[in-house]
Amino acid sequence: MYFKQKSSIIFRNYESFGYITDNRNFGYKKADNNGNDIGDKIVSQSGAVFLSVLGTEPQTLDEIAKQINMHFTNADVETIKNDAREFYSILEQDGFIVSGETLQECDEKDSRFSYRNLKPKNEINTCYYNAKSPEKTTQEFLDEYFQDEPQLTNLHIEITSKCNERCVHCYIPHENKVNHIKTDLFYSILEQCKEMKVLHLTLTGGEPMLHKNFVDFLKKCKDYNLSVNVLSNLTLLTGEIIEEMKANRLLGVQVSLYSMDSKIHDTITQTKGSFEKTKNAILKLKENDVPLQISCPIIKPNKNCYKDVLKWAKIHNFHIGCDYIIIGRCDYTTQNLRSRLSINDIKEVINEKIVDEPRFLELMEKESEKKKNITPDDIVCSVCHSSICIADNGNVYPCAGWQGYVVGNVNETSLKTIWDNSKNVQYLRGLRKRDFPKCIECFEKDYCTMCMVRNANEHPLGNPLEVNEFFCNIAKLYKEMILNRNKTIIFQGN
Repeated sequence: MYFKQKSSIIFRNYESFGYITDNRNFGYKKADNNGNDIGDKIVSQSGAVFLSVLGTEPQTLDEIAKQINMHFTNADVETIKNDAREFYSILEQDGFIVSGETLQECDEKDSRFSYRNLKPKNEINTCYYNAKSPEKTTQEFLDEYFQDEPQLTNLHIEITSKCNERCVHCYIPHENKVNHIKTDLFYSILEQCKEMKVLHLTLTGGEPMLHKNFVDFLKKCKDYNLSVNVLSNLTLLTGEIIEEMKANRLLGVQVSLYSMDSKIHDTITQTKGSFEKTKNAILKLKENDVPLQISCPIIKPNKNCYKDVLKWAKIHNFHIGCDYIIIGRCDYTTQNLRSRLSINDIKEVINEKIVDEPRFLELMEKESEKKKNITPDDIVCSVCHSSICIADNGNVYPCAGWQGYVVGNVNETSLKTIWDNSKNVQYLRGLRKRDFPKCIECFEKDYCTMCMVRNANEHPLGNPLEVNEFFCNIAKLYKEMILNRNKTIIFQGN
C-alpha cells in the first residue's frame, strides 16, 4: 500500500502539534461549490511526526514506518505500521491524503483542479460579498493556540515595482515604479518564511512577470510548500511560466479585466492592445487548468459595461470579484480618485446588484448582525496580526497600498525581528476599535469595515486614525437600503 499527501495540502509542524489545511484560507475559491473546501485539522505531536515523513510522492508503508521509527526508537516497526495505517486512513477520509495499491493508483487519486470538472453556475458570480466562510479560520486557531501572540501566516511581496501598464486608478504613482527585488533578498525572505512557518505568499508588483527571475521564484516557492497567489495583468504570460504555474497545485492567479470592450479596457490601463493580451492569457490559463480569479474594479470608465465581464466570467466558470472601493495613492495624493464612483453611482450599482441577486441585501444584513458583537477592545484589522508586506527595495509596510508607513527593512533587519519588535508594528497592534471613537459611536458602524490604509492614503499627512468620510457615506447608503427593504417586507406582510 502506498500513501502520499495531497498536492493541494499545506502541512506545518509546530513540534508540539501539527497543522494541516487544504489552503482554504489562502488559495482561491474555485467557485465550483463541490465541497472542495476540506478545512483545517490539528494533529497531536506524534501525529505531526507521522505527517512530517509523508511527502507528495507515494511511499510504501514499510518505507514510511522506517522513517517514523527513527523518531520512536523504542517502538517496534509492526506497531508503527498499524498505527500509521489507522492514522492515515482517518486523514484520507478527511481528504488530506490519498492511498493506493500501486504508485499509479495513488497518483491518480491526487486529482488536480480542472475547469472541466466544474459544475455550471446558475447565477452571476459573487460580487462585493462572499457569504461563505469557514467555521474557524487558520488565524483564529493560531490566535487561540498562541494566546493571541501574532503569527505571520500571509506575506505579500512586491518582487518589482515596474509595470508595463498605467492603470488610471492605481494606488502607486507610476514614477515610483523603478526597481526589481534582488534575487538573493527574495530567497532570503523565503528562508525566513520557512523559519516563521508562513503559509501563503502573494507575489505581485508592479507587474511581477517583468522580473527576469519570475519563473525561478515560482519554482522556489513550490520547493518551500508555500501557497502562492500571483497578481498579474498576464500580458507577459509565456509557455514557460504556464508550465511552472501548472506544477504548483498551491498556486492561483488573479488578474484584472475591466471591460469586454477593448477600447474601454485599454483606456483604463492606458496601454493599447492590453485587452486582447489579457483576455487571451486568461483563456490560455483555463486551457491549462491553472486556477484563476478575475478582479473587475468598478470605476467611472467601465460603470456601464462591467456586467459584460461578469457574464463572460460566468460562461467560462471563472470566479470573479467586483468592487467599487478604490483607495488613494500611497504618496497621499488623490489624482487616481478621479476615476472613483460617486455615492450616487454606487447606489445605482447596488440597485443593479439587487436586481441580479435578490438576496444581496439580506446577506448584507446578516453580515451586519455579526458586527454587533464587536467591542471597543477588538483589534482594528489583520495588518501586523497575521499579514504584512515587503516592497522591492526591502521596505516592510502593513498592507498592500500602505507604502507610506514603513515598519522596517529586511535588508537591515530580519523579518522576524521586524514582526516581533518593530515600534511601528507594535503601535498598529496596540490600536483597538476604541481608538476610533467616531466609529464606535456611529449609527452605521455595523455596515462598514474600518480600514486604516483607506484613511491614511486620503489624508494629506497619512493619518490612519482620521476617518475617511467617503466610506462613512457608503455605510449610510447600505443601512438606508436595508431599512427600506425591511419596511417594504413589513408593508407587504400587512
